[in-house]
Amino acid sequence: MSDTQERIDQLVKNNAVLLFMKGTASFPQCGFSGRAIQVLKACGVDPKSITTVNVLEDDAIRAGIKDYSHWPTIPQLYVKGEFIGGSDIMMEMYENGELQKALDSKIDSPAYARRIRPVGSPKFAWRRIRRQGTSACRASRCSAPVP
Repeated sequence: MSDTQERIDQLVKNNAVLLFMKGTASFPQCGFSGRAIQVLKACGVDPKSITTVNVLEDDAIRAGIKDYSHWPTIPQLYVKGEFIGGSDIMMEMYENGELQKALDSKIDSPAYARRIRPVGSPKFAWRRIRRQGTSACRASRCSAPVP
């Protein structure tokens, strides 16, 4: 295992919620990374409690994470060492409630307890996320439906 793969492995194993993304949680530099943060917020995860790795700062990590997960795109979410997926999979899991269940079942720490609740029903939270993430979807060849 290369040095980069070992660093990635340690990050994945030592952080309850880890998101490899372009930018930071407070300043995403990609529409898909921004959508991933919004989905986690809608699930009640405090963005300050998420460990993020800005792949734009380290080309070795950017290339290495794709080999590590055998997944070609960024962002990539890991919860308690388990690879969840990218922003499209996160969105799909959020829509059917699976992401919240995965987060609740794997994270027992109060630091990851629900602190932010979406206003109104999950349907309205979903609309808010869609509005914030659609510009990147329209610009790419994303298969996600845009309202």
